[in-house]
Amino acid sequence: MLKDKVILISGAGKGIGRQLAEEAAARGAIVAANDISPINVEEVVERICAKGGRARAYVEDVAKKVGAQAVVKSVEDDFGGVDVLVNHAAVAPSSPLLNMDEWDWHRVLDVNLTGAFLLAQTAGRVMREKGSGVIVNLIAGNAERSKEAGAYFISKAGLDELTRQLARELNPTIQVFSAANFDEALKALEEA
Repeated sequence: MLKDKVILISGAGKGIGRQLAEEAAARGAIVAANDISPINVEEVVERICAKGGRARAYVEDVAKKVGAQAVVKSVEDDFGGVDVLVNHAAVAPSSPLLNMDEWDWHRVLDVNLTGAFLLAQTAGRVMREKGSGVIVNLIAGNAERSKEAGAYFISKAGLDELTRQLARELNPTIQVFSAANFDEALKALEEA
């Protein structure tokens, strides 16, 4: 049951994050849509609100601690807390590992893994104080499994292990799930 739950979705401007934001809003959730690009995320929020849903855009780089904390604090101020966190934000540069420059490597790990950690840590503290919550980490996405997507899949393997560790540390107060696609993520949201 998603009605009136506050769902914070990182990377809500595109892909599965966008689909989840729209579907959650259609089912009555309050969507806190985060993205680094105001263009994409504001369009998602406008579409949700035009259909009678409730949503607000939060433009921050959650790969940085200050950005992750600012998003969670703003959502808390606006809606009273976070019931569900969906970590979807990801980058997938197309470069074989031997050709990848250091900046691209760090950006992939920062966005895909560190950003999820920072949001889970910050939102998890809010959820723990409230006594309940759900975290869903998207461990796969639209990147093709190819020799040019190595850094992406390495970061997602790390996110999969982060999910297991969060589950060990946070359950039973906070439920933690991984999802490989839209259907799995939606199922986790419905069980929240």
